[in-house]
Amino acid sequence: MTAHVAIVDDEARMGRILAMVLRRDGHAVTTWTDPRAFLDALDGGAPVDLLLTDLMMPGLSGVALCAAARKRVPELPVVLITAHGTVDTAVAAMKEGAFDYLRKPVDNARCRQVVARALEHTRLSRENRRLRAALAERFGLDAVVAVSPAMTCVLDLARRAAASTSTVLVTGESGTGKEVIARALHLHSPRVGGPFEAINCKAFGAGVLESELFGHEKGAYTGAARARKGVFERADGGTLFLDEIGEVDGDFQGKLLRALQEGEVLPVGADRPLRVDVRVIAATNRDLQAEVAAGRFREDLYYRLAVIPIHVPPLRERRADILPLAALFLERARRAQSRALAGWDAEVEGWLVAHDWPGNVRELENVIERGVVLARGERITLGDLVVGPPRSRAAPDETLHDTLDRVAAERIAAVLAETDGVRVEAARRLGVDRTTLFRLMRKYGLG
Repeated sequence: MTAHVAIVDDEARMGRILAMVLRRDGHAVTTWTDPRAFLDALDGGAPVDLLLTDLMMPGLSGVALCAAARKRVPELPVVLITAHGTVDTAVAAMKEGAFDYLRKPVDNARCRQVVARALEHTRLSRENRRLRAALAERFGLDAVVAVSPAMTCVLDLARRAAASTSTVLVTGESGTGKEVIARALHLHSPRVGGPFEAINCKAFGAGVLESELFGHEKGAYTGAARARKGVFERADGGTLFLDEIGEVDGDFQGKLLRALQEGEVLPVGADRPLRVDVRVIAATNRDLQAEVAAGRFREDLYYRLAVIPIHVPPLRERRADILPLAALFLERARRAQSRALAGWDAEVEGWLVAHDWPGNVRELENVIERGVVLARGERITLGDLVVGPPRSRAAPDETLHDTLDRVAAERIAAVLAETDGVRVEAARRLGVDRTTLFRLMRKYGLG
């Protein structure tokens, strides 16, 4: 894409020479001898990607023109052209927003280098804005479906919390969208230009988790062939999302509390801690207050995490959101699968609203995608959504043993769906050990 460069210099000859140099690189160049005429053109919508301006001009100095132009186009890079005696003024102007400066007589090669860097800065700034807009459209708070009063309150609280640096604890059942809220908090915060790092605490053992979060030095343990940054350090200047925080053990809870209180982490094997500037958002599907009462979670860590508590209600408690969410997922799935479907029939709509959604929003999204993939006509039918043997009522001649087996199979299948097939978590929720769960799954043909 051709870049538009504006040159403002009261010496017309200087402007013509610079324009000739830059046009050879393929840039569109317009020159002005009157800085106010340039500002009028900018007000009129003239496209400008870069401004080169003389520092000393009658009527309006280059510094004043820089400020006026950037007031109209905040991210416009400005390069000042200065004589030897005014270099200090140009350097001072850079502290106020000027991109760089060129000294007279202008060296053509140096000019082309500075212009190339400034235009790359413009390109990256625009790309950054575009990406942020795309992220906000997909993951921002305005993109979260909230028709029900319960979810509207959640988003209102999240908007107020986003601008702060306080830690946030997001609670709710699996699949309710806790990470969605965490990402939206980051996108609406002053830290949006920094990194967003996410880690599932349940996915690592205690020793490995410490290394993942805090990093380690080379040789800190067997297999540590090189030093590695932890997610705290990688998230410096941004946001760290600690999912499943209720799963960490007591020893690690103490180390995490110190990191939060002191703003520093000690990598495994290191002698000195590292300072980090990180906003922490934690999430859990456990009742941490009950865990505190049972002695399984540190009370001081709980209060350090729950400075701002946000509870995301299950989908069954916000049924007004079901159909709008389903419509959103339908549109996404239609685009992803290239299916031109008209929607769903009335029976599907009634079933969607009546279903309890034990897997919450995640289950709803998966069900809609299934319907889009399996739909046999222009509209999704209930048969396209509900596949496999339906939950059946007891037959008249069903024995008590048969009834218990049927109910057990249905319960196990439901919990496996809620946990996305994670058998360790399913066993915990069912109150059995993994061996028993595997035996029952084989017995009932559940995989």
